[in-house]
Amino acid sequence: MTLKERDKKHLWHPLTQHKLHPEAIAIKKAKDCVLIDEEGHEYIDAIASWYTCMYGHCNDYITNRVYKQMQQLDQVVFSGFTHEPAVELSEKLIEILPQNQEKLFFSDNGSSSVEIGIKMALQYHFNKGETRQTLIAFEDGFHGDTFGAMSVSGLSVYNGPFEELLLDVKRIPTPNGENNGDIIAQLEHIIANNKVAGFVYEPLVQGAAAMKMHDKNGLELILSFCKKHQIITVADEVMTGFGKTGTYFASDQLDIKPDIMCLSKALTAGLLPMAITSCSLEIYNAFYSDDIAKGLFHGHTYSANPLACTAAIAGIELLTSKEIQNNISTIIAYHKAFGERIKNHNKVSSVRQTGIIFALDLNIKMERYGNLRDKLFKFFMNHGVFLRPLGSTIYILAPYTISKPQLDKIYSTIESALEII
Repeated sequence: MTLKERDKKHLWHPLTQHKLHPEAIAIKKAKDCVLIDEEGHEYIDAIASWYTCMYGHCNDYITNRVYKQMQQLDQVVFSGFTHEPAVELSEKLIEILPQNQEKLFFSDNGSSSVEIGIKMALQYHFNKGETRQTLIAFEDGFHGDTFGAMSVSGLSVYNGPFEELLLDVKRIPTPNGENNGDIIAQLEHIIANNKVAGFVYEPLVQGAAAMKMHDKNGLELILSFCKKHQIITVADEVMTGFGKTGTYFASDQLDIKPDIMCLSKALTAGLLPMAITSCSLEIYNAFYSDDIAKGLFHGHTYSANPLACTAAIAGIELLTSKEIQNNISTIIAYHKAFGERIKNHNKVSSVRQTGIIFALDLNIKMERYGNLRDKLFKFFMNHGVFLRPLGSTIYILAPYTISKPQLDKIYSTIESALEII
């Protein structure tokens, strides 16, 4: 019996309507930028398996470090204990985070990191004797699938059945350079009628919104407004973090830094699940008290798992290396050239790029998970390229280790796909 057949007996896959899509592709092996299925077919991983394996799959530098750590300490409770990998990771991560970030809180995944960021923002005001229960978030944002993260997300395709059960969130448009004044007017109206605790946002790029990119100056105006009104700013860098926007973090490109940051995905180079919510000393100090009830009573069994911390340390060492930084610059240049080549194609309505994140929109109306989207996905896979269109948007977010021939194959496959739709 094949893996595909065995899979169907018991497994329930994410983001899948199993009656319409009963079969999963069985991957047996992965190395660097290539996935290999059980029949031996190879696929270039052009989205780094949901933006995680940024240094390639089964990177020897990372796996060797984790293997060595396995022999020393595999898991220990992080409440009341600490260990070398967590301490070393904190030192290395603080070095590359925006300068106002001082404290790190561990959890297991991106949704949880956002959940904790929301709790920090709400409890910050509670601990100071204020009741602020409203949050602000962008339209079309996506921050995860747990309830707090769903609340600040704006894509009803994921959250529709739960919308009556979520936190109080007011949504604003993303800034485009022309609507900045309107957004500030909306914010004035929101704070006049609500007690706002925090603003949760994806800086510069909204991933699940089909790599929607927004105006940096407009975002600065929003962040400045929040600072003026003591609204805690929570930057969700689960997708954008660790080099994808051309800087270590998207927030590095902004003058106004977030109070809280949410990190996961490429944090551990895709090897092991882990997340971190970082914050400024001002946020931490609101919880630092003789009153035990003012503590942040949130915990995960695998918080700061030593193996995941070790993977993250190795990942940061690779990210900050000259080789990877040169690779990032090279990919950015290749994407720009491809964008110039394809932007005037009669099937393309627009192209956009931030760092190594490249996206093009087709001038064809498509459902996010419709038949035409499925046709495109199958075409890419049949041609040995793993791309996952978001409706009418095709995006590339490949590992930093990808080669020029592999990129060329991705580009040419996209161009070929345009001829079949």
